Amino acid sequence: METIGILGATGPLGRGLAARWSRAGYEVHLGSRKQERAREARDGLIEKGAPAEQLRAGNNAEVAAAADVVVVAVPYEGQIHALPPLADALAGKIVCTAVVPLGFDGDGPHLLEVEEGSAAHQCRALLPGARVVAGFHAVSSKRLRAVDEPVGADAMLCGDDEEAMAVVAGLADAIEGLRGVIVGPLRLAPQLEGQTAVVLAYNRRAKTEAGLRLVSS
Repeated sequence: METIGILGATGPLGRGLAARWSRAGYEVHLGSRKQERAREARDGLIEKGAPAEQLRAGNNAEVAAAADVVVVAVPYEGQIHALPPLADALAGKIVCTAVVPLGFDGDGPHLLEVEEGSAAHQCRALLPGARVVAGFHAVSSKRLRAVDEPVGADAMLCGDDEEAMAVVAGLADAIEGLRGVIVGPLRLAPQLEGQTAVVLAYNRRAKTEAGLRLVSS
C-alpha cells in the first residue's frame, strides 16, 4: 500500500483527501510550507475521527521525501514557488497535481491563462523528473470531508505515464463513492482544469455541491 503525501494539506481539498485516505488505511503525510500548520491540520482531522496512527505532519520537503505518491493541492499562485525546491526529492515519484489556475470576478470563477498551457504542464516543467498525473480537479472538497457519505463523483485523470495513472486511479477508487477514470494524455489537462470553473459556477448558482460523473451507454 502506497504512502501518500499531500502538499497543501491545510486547504479544503488536501484535508478532504487526507481524511478519506487515512480512513481507507493509507499512511498519509500532510505537508505545508510551515510544519506547525501541517500539525494543526493533522490534529483537526484527528479531532473529527481520522485515525491518528495513519497521519503524519511535516513541511513540504519532509513530505516529498517520505511519500511514494505525492498530491499537489497548493494554490496555483503558490505552485511556482513551492515545487522547484522539491524537484530532486520527487524525481522518479508519481506526482498527481490537482492545481487549478482559477480567477474570480463579478461573473464568477474562470480559468486563467498559463504560459505552459495548464497548471499540470507547469508542474511537469517545475518537476522534470516526476511522473506527473493531473486529476481530482472538480471533486468537491466538501463532499470529501463528509466522510460518512459516499462522494458520488468521478475523478478524471490524464497523463503520459500509464502505470502512474493506474496507481492514482486506484487511490481514487479507495475513496467510497469516488471512481478514478483515466481519460487520456496530459494534453487534456487544460480541459480537465477548466471543468472546475464550470462546476463551481453551477454549484454557486444552484447552491449545491455537485460533482461530475461519466455515464456509459
